[in-house]
Amino acid sequence: MVRGKTEVRRIENATSRQVTFSKRRNGLLKKAFELSVLCDAEIGLIVFSSSGKLYEFSSSSMLNTIERYKMHVKDMIENSRSTEQNIQQWKHDLEVKARKIELLDVSKRKLMGESLESCSVEELNELESQLEQSLSRIKKRKNLVLKEKITQLKDKERELQEENDLLKRQASRLASSFIKPDLPIYAPQEIVPQGDSHYKDVETELYIGWPGR
Repeated sequence: MVRGKTEVRRIENATSRQVTFSKRRNGLLKKAFELSVLCDAEIGLIVFSSSGKLYEFSSSSMLNTIERYKMHVKDMIENSRSTEQNIQQWKHDLEVKARKIELLDVSKRKLMGESLESCSVEELNELESQLEQSLSRIKKRKNLVLKEKITQLKDKERELQEENDLLKRQASRLASSFIKPDLPIYAPQEIVPQGDSHYKDVETELYIGWPGR
């Protein structure tokens, strides 16, 4: 049979209330003792009856347990206050940063030529001065970057020229190692018979090499 749910409320009958208090108090003290022994927990239990009578249980020393409790509660309160202060500081920092971002956004739009209707002459002069200074810095930076680029290209050109000269010298040495010395070329002279006033065609042979003995 399933036990029904009992409504927890104050017992009106004084005798029944006292009996219930005694039973449940003893059960509570017994459970506190068992918990301290089984789990090695420091327990301090304080009970005041409706008549003002004190009942207590402590696994070690009630005073030490109470002091430990006070220190723990104090630390919790201080940590809570510190956390609250940190939250407030974070909120303040967030609001300050949000205002800065808004001002920077407005300044950016004005520098881009937007939302200039509400600007006074002084503000427009200030914007013009800022733009001139920015343009001057941009030009200086551009010239510096171009000079660095030109220097890099000149260094690269010098390296390529040195490599080209080295390849030419290597090719020249390689070609000279395959060239043989020139050999003399001998050709017999044309023989013309005496007493003949006309020249005749004479076939000759071109001989290349050392002359025979």
